[in-house]
Amino acid sequence: MAKNTNNKQIFVERETFEKNGRTFFSYFIKGNIRGKDVKVAVVPPDRGGYTVLDIVFGDQMAAHLVAKPFEIKDAATGKIIAGNTYSVQTVDENGEIYECAVKPYRSSDKSLLNMLLR
Repeated sequence: MAKNTNNKQIFVERETFEKNGRTFFSYFIKGNIRGKDVKVAVVPPDRGGYTVLDIVFGDQMAAHLVAKPFEIKDAATGKIIAGNTYSVQTVDENGEIYECAVKPYRSSDKSLLNMLLR
């Protein structure tokens, strides 16, 4: 599970919003960076991922953020590119794990998430 510098688990939360007479969920991580409250928007990798997120969250309004580090070597330059992939995860009463990939919505969300994970 993703942890910040205080060894606290980081959660992805969700809240409802209305659009065109329908109710949808938005997904975000709340945090505090250098005394400033921030809200990092996250989304699934594709539109079908919203159904998967509904299943992962079930009737809960928060799920654990899981960060998995990766490294890729650029064959052309030999440069190593490193970063994290992210997913949200819940565990049901039977111990079954439900997981869905997520990514920061905007470049600024990616920057804020990297700061939160330091």
